[in-house]
Amino acid sequence: MTIHAGLRYLTVIIVLGFLSGCSVNPVTGEKQLSLIPESQELSIGSEQYIPTQQTQGGKFYLDPELNLYVSEVGQKLASVSDRPDLPYEFVVLNSGVPNAWALPGGKIAINRGLLTELDDEAQLASILGHEIVHAAARHSVQRMQQGMLISAGVAGLGFALSDNEWAGLIMGGAAMGAQLALAQYSQGDELESDHYGILYMKEAGYDPQAAVELQELFVRLSEGQETGFIQGMFATHPPSQKRVRENQELVNEIGAGGYRGEEAYEDKLSFLRSRQPAYDAHDEAMKLASNDKLDQALGKVNEAISIEPDEAAFYSLRGRIHKAQDKLEQAEADFDKATSLYPEMFTYQLHSGLNALELNKLDKAKQRLNKANETVPTSIAFLRLGDIAVQQNRREDAVRYYSTAAKSEGQIAQEAQKKLAQLTQN
Repeated sequence: MTIHAGLRYLTVIIVLGFLSGCSVNPVTGEKQLSLIPESQELSIGSEQYIPTQQTQGGKFYLDPELNLYVSEVGQKLASVSDRPDLPYEFVVLNSGVPNAWALPGGKIAINRGLLTELDDEAQLASILGHEIVHAAARHSVQRMQQGMLISAGVAGLGFALSDNEWAGLIMGGAAMGAQLALAQYSQGDELESDHYGILYMKEAGYDPQAAVELQELFVRLSEGQETGFIQGMFATHPPSQKRVRENQELVNEIGAGGYRGEEAYEDKLSFLRSRQPAYDAHDEAMKLASNDKLDQALGKVNEAISIEPDEAAFYSLRGRIHKAQDKLEQAEADFDKATSLYPEMFTYQLHSGLNALELNKLDKAKQRLNKANETVPTSIAFLRLGDIAVQQNRREDAVRYYSTAAKSEGQIAQEAQKKLAQLTQN
């Protein structure tokens, strides 16, 4: 879906929504403006779940048991929610930024960077219960509607995505999903999600005091300007003393006590914690590379690979370092390794395709760039597919690719417009 098509699509939803009028919040029972029907809510969440995961680091595929555990805890809470029949899904993302998010329809994600900050299963339940309320109460949908009323669409570009250099180049529905995942909730939405999330915890047998503990921790970290949390949880879920106070009042009312699950949690986190030194080395390599200290960065990423040789992200970063050093053949080997370990990840396919193009391996570049666009379309991929089509004398394909890239913004759009004009004038 292109940006313009996405805007037309959302405008139609607005018109239909005004015809449908108000609805009742499924959690609070209060009346609210309803511009998006439930069927469309479920469709948006389902269509954008995987693309949005990929804009946030992709699935943490190295530990299927951890993903299963998080899903089991989430489903336990979802079953006692006010919308137990939503098609809930839960996934652990391969990002060190401490964050969690929910898309419409109960599509929920939590980053490994947040999991490592928690102490027990009850705290995990607090996070997941909070996100379940965001989905059940249609908070994401309400934010979409507010965006529509202001600008007739939320599929714009240029938003900030953690650890993603392609942020401003992502097009269409994937951009919309990422914006939904990263937009800040209102204080009212946060208090509502805290309140009902705590009730879900209690109903599911967890100690609701864990939710208060987490909010107290988040307030302390926000006051200390904890960088990772500022980029993640605090950007989308701003903490406050008011939240701590209201959460404690509710727990006092319903009663503390219940399952904490310290041992179970530590058992399930053991693999991730054992690999944390590898991810720390990777993050340090990223910083060094961004400061043009490429040799030092290479040493750090090699350290990460020695600890965990099956992590695709490490090979992708090493490939980028080799490419920056004009070692294109070595970069190619690294990108091939990354795509073999995690072929669905659009960034690995995109890096591989762009590198193959520099090596003049046009068929490989075409295949990899098309593969990247299947999950998360980007303007740079369309632009370079246009370049490949020109070299292969496929004029109609080139026009189509350049036309798509020209609908984006910035230098990519300008280059595409210029090349499109040259092509159509000849």
